[in-house]
Amino acid sequence: MSSSFGSTFRIHTFGESHGPAVGVVIDGCPPRLPISREEIQFDLDRRRPGQSSLVTQRDEKDTVEILSGWKDGLTLGSPLALLVHNRDHISGAYDHLKDVYRPSHADFSTDKKYGIRAHEGGGRSSARETIGRVAAGAVARKLLSMSAETEILAWVHQIHQISGSYDINTVELNDVESSPTRCPDPSAATKMTKAIEKARKEGDSLGGIVQCRVSNVPVGLGDPVFSKLEAELAKAMMSLPASKGFDIGSGFASIEMTGSEHNDAFVIGESGNVTTESNHSGGVQGGITNGSDITFRVAFKPTATIASSQRTVNTSGEEVEIKAKGRHDPCVLPRAVPMVEAMACLALADALLRQSAVDYL
Repeated sequence: MSSSFGSTFRIHTFGESHGPAVGVVIDGCPPRLPISREEIQFDLDRRRPGQSSLVTQRDEKDTVEILSGWKDGLTLGSPLALLVHNRDHISGAYDHLKDVYRPSHADFSTDKKYGIRAHEGGGRSSARETIGRVAAGAVARKLLSMSAETEILAWVHQIHQISGSYDINTVELNDVESSPTRCPDPSAATKMTKAIEKARKEGDSLGGIVQCRVSNVPVGLGDPVFSKLEAELAKAMMSLPASKGFDIGSGFASIEMTGSEHNDAFVIGESGNVTTESNHSGGVQGGITNGSDITFRVAFKPTATIASSQRTVNTSGEEVEIKAKGRHDPCVLPRAVPMVEAMACLALADALLRQSAVDYL
C-alpha cells in the first residue's frame, strides 16, 4: 500500500482515523529552512474538525509535534517527522459498520483488495489521513515562499448549485476566511450556509468545487512528457478524499472556444518580461510553467456517509439497510480548501527542487 507522494520533496503519511496518531515524514526538505511549529499549526487549524457548525463536530485540536529533522526553528536536512495524536475518536460509534459496506465508500473495495480493513472511521481512507499532507504542505509552502515568493490560495467556488461571483485575481485570505464556508462571495456564502444546514437536517450531504490560484510562479517548472506540471497537480488533487474531477485554466470550457480565442498571446509586460494577454492555459504550457498564475479547480462529491437510510450489502453477501451514525461533514468543501492548498504546495515544491538540479547543471 503506497502512502508516498513526490520524488525529491517526498512525503510519507501514516496512521488511521481511529488509531493512536496520524502524521507524516518529509524526506528531501533542504536544510536551514526556517519553519515554526506555529506556521504548521496555522494550516492544521484550518483543516481540523469542529471549527464551525458546518463541519463534523469531532473535537480534535490537532496539535502538531515535531519529532525529528528540526532544531532551533530550522530544518536539519534529515527526515522531518510531524505527529498529531487522535484524542476524540469514538470507535464504538462504528460498531454497526463492522460487517457492512457503506455505499460509495472504500469499505468494499478495500476489503476485497487486502482482505482486511479498519472499519472505524474508514481507516486510511478517512480524510483524517490528510493531516499529514496539510502539515507537510505548510513546510512546502514556506519553501516556495522563501525560494520564489510563490503564494498558494484556494477557496470554495461552488456548493451544490450555488456558485460565487468575484474577481479571481483579487481574492485574499481574509476574504476566504470571513465565512465558515470559505467562499469569498458574501452573498453566495450565506446561501451555501443555509444549503449545508438544510442537508444536515435532512440527513443528506452536498458536493462542490474548490478554486485555487498560485501566484508568483517561477518559469520552467514541470516536464514536457510524463511529468507535466498539470499532470502532477492532477495526481495530487485526485489523491484527495472525495475528489472526483480536476481542470486547469479554461479546462472543459475550452471545447467551446476556437484556437484564436483560446491562444494566450505573448506580450512584453511593464517590467520588460515576457507575459501573456490572457491565461486560458492556466499558467502551464507544454507541461511547463510560463510564469502566469496557475489556476485550477477540483470537484468534490457529496460526503458518502449520510444519516439517511441506504441500501447496501454486508460481508455475508446479504442485502441490508444502514443508517450511518457518528460525526461526519455534511459537506467536505470548507475543510477541503487547506487540503487543496497543501497538495498544490507539495507538487510545486517537488517540481521546484527537481528544477534546481537542472539549473545547477
